Amino acid sequence: MLKQFFILCSGADTDILNDCSIGEQNKYAGIGATVFFTAFMATIAASYALYTVFDNVYASIFFGFVWGLLIFNLDRYIVSTIKKRDNVIDEILQATPRLFLAVIIAVVISKPLELKIFEKEINHVLLEQKNDLTLANQNQIAEQFNPKIAELEGEILSLQTQVQTKEAEVNALYDTYIFEAEGTAGTNLLGKGPVYKEKREKHDAGLAELQQLKTEHKVKIETLESQISTLEGDFTTNVAQTQLIIDNFDGLMARVTALGELPWLPSFFIFLLFLAIETSPIFAKLLAPKGEFDFRLEDQETLIKTWTMQRVAERKLLLKTDNAINNKVYNDIADEEAIIKYKRQKARELMQHQADVFLKTQKGIL
Repeated sequence: MLKQFFILCSGADTDILNDCSIGEQNKYAGIGATVFFTAFMATIAASYALYTVFDNVYASIFFGFVWGLLIFNLDRYIVSTIKKRDNVIDEILQATPRLFLAVIIAVVISKPLELKIFEKEINHVLLEQKNDLTLANQNQIAEQFNPKIAELEGEILSLQTQVQTKEAEVNALYDTYIFEAEGTAGTNLLGKGPVYKEKREKHDAGLAELQQLKTEHKVKIETLESQISTLEGDFTTNVAQTQLIIDNFDGLMARVTALGELPWLPSFFIFLLFLAIETSPIFAKLLAPKGEFDFRLEDQETLIKTWTMQRVAERKLLLKTDNAINNKVYNDIADEEAIIKYKRQKARELMQHQADVFLKTQKGIL
């Protein structure tokens, strides 16, 4: 039963192959097994590739199975359409387009399996790429927020500098009226005279201005700090939102690109393996000598071809003969007086009828 299934996979005519030797049947069973297992590997490869896209097991298995059926049908068609010829050049020419198709199928099948085989190495490459993308993303977002934050921080620093300058002035006024009271500076008179009171009043006025300045600048600084906090929160939010996109940067195209970063030799050998599997049925038919099945198939095809060509030739000959007889008959009766008289009478009746119709039409118009 398994043998018959593989023979069915080979695309061979089972009615002809059942009358062939066991060795001939085994040859086509082997070709069919290669076609089947190639399609099976294609199903696995496509399922994994689609799983990286859809992230759904059932959908991946379903579409992978459909893809495997498509590859199975293509391989079966390729193998079944290659027929043994008496000329090796003709066989190579008819197999060349099929070989190109087999190469394309081998690439499509091998690439998802390469992604699975080198999954750990690909994950390492993706991790490095994600880290680079994360740093680049943070720098790009920072370029949007840092200038504004730096501007606000500069305003805060300017306000604080104004307060510090005013404090220095008030402290200087304080030292001035204290030294005046002690008699160590100014008038050098000990006691709280008129000069002392003037300097004390000037200090008190400056101190009041300082307190008012501190109050006003405190409100401004708090507002600016609130704006900075808002910008920093927006920065953190944007980084978190874009980081989700970077974390999901592990789709099929990203993995294929990461695979290209790895050494090419292991991937190339895996491709050669699947190319050998995919093209093995074709080369098996090309290299194998013309067997019993090929002779029987050629006998059946030439029998139908010969019979069809014979019937077509007979129809052409029958048509040619019938045309010759008709020409001879019409030539013989063309000169008979009765035929000429009859044709003249009918032509006269036709012209009279046309004239009557024309007259009736003209009267209707008028």
